[in-house]
Amino acid sequence: MDTAPRLAVDRLLDDPTTRIIVCCGAGGVGKTTTAAALGVRAAERGRKVVVLTIDPARRLAQSMGIDSLDNTPRKVTGVDGGELHAMMLDMKRTFDEIVEGHADPERAQAILANPFYQSLSAGFAGTQEYMAMEKLGQLRARDDWDLIVVDTPPSRSALDFLDAPKRLGSFLDGKFIRVLMAPAKVGGRAGMKFLNVGMSLMTGTLSKLMGASLLKDVQTFVAAMDTMFGGFRTRADATFRLLQAPGTAFLVVAAPEPDAVREAAYFVERLAAENMPLAGLVLNRVHGSGADQLSAERALAAAENLEEGGIVDQESGKAGLRDSADSPSDPDADADVDEITAGLLRLHAERMQVIAREQRTRDRFTSLHPEVPVAEVAALPGDVHDLAGLRAIGERLAAGVPAGA
Repeated sequence: MDTAPRLAVDRLLDDPTTRIIVCCGAGGVGKTTTAAALGVRAAERGRKVVVLTIDPARRLAQSMGIDSLDNTPRKVTGVDGGELHAMMLDMKRTFDEIVEGHADPERAQAILANPFYQSLSAGFAGTQEYMAMEKLGQLRARDDWDLIVVDTPPSRSALDFLDAPKRLGSFLDGKFIRVLMAPAKVGGRAGMKFLNVGMSLMTGTLSKLMGASLLKDVQTFVAAMDTMFGGFRTRADATFRLLQAPGTAFLVVAAPEPDAVREAAYFVERLAAENMPLAGLVLNRVHGSGADQLSAERALAAAENLEEGGIVDQESGKAGLRDSADSPSDPDADADVDEITAGLLRLHAERMQVIAREQRTRDRFTSLHPEVPVAEVAALPGDVHDLAGLRAIGERLAAGVPAGA
């Protein structure tokens, strides 16, 4: 069995030089709950914390005592020791704030009203990841909190968080945009000649694909945004440097499943390639057992013995294949007990098989990355619905081992 160093979560949270914790990983592995639990635990250990969530379930907002989260940090009550604020990224509102802050009122209004901008700000590929990084930069610049915990967007791939902002920045600052802007920049007859000759093929194709009206909206949007395009790349680069800086720590979150752990391994390698500080791996929903001394094989063998010894003869209604010296006065009751016991043994065997499968998955990761600290968090029987539930997850994170291990 491969072993890995234990992730010291409390040491990370207590370190005053830790200013940003980024929880990243593939979608559906518990990033949002992990981020919220870290925020609660850090606040109750004396930190002034803001948790930036991206797509929280309603029950998670309620668990922090907030009926609805929005783009403004809101204080969470019921937290002792420090302070906890929580907010949910409003992608479009964050994009609007950039426009309003970097364009004069007349131009800003023209941009905000542009149909292409409205589509771009509401759902263009990569916008959510870009705006998550933008909001992180805004929060860090305010310096109102000594710890920011970021829940990254629920992308299909964890790498989208690092890749998408660059892709959006490249789009907004790229050749396509410059070509669309060229006629306006050239101006006069030369500009019209360029438009008619140099762009006729492209605009004809785009008109078929996008529609003439949409193409006009795009060109109007580009003209209005002309002075801002360089800023998008600059801002993305600045936030990227912030993620590389001392004081930032990445926690890669995964479930003990082959695809999720494989994705986590890719992300760990990418962080290393980008010189970004990795704190460790959080392995969520890990199964454990308080009776792991009983192997799956022994449990199945015992179940089979009970089933063979407790078969009820359907015609006589009496139990067969039983030693009469051991038989109780009520053979039917005895058969029922054997059947229940055998069922429990089989359930235990299934649990032990799951544990073994999860352990093999974890071992594959640690064999590739033995230097990465790991915290295992036990699978919970139900959803988190209050601060107590988040505290319980925080305790499991700090312990770093699943229940029953």
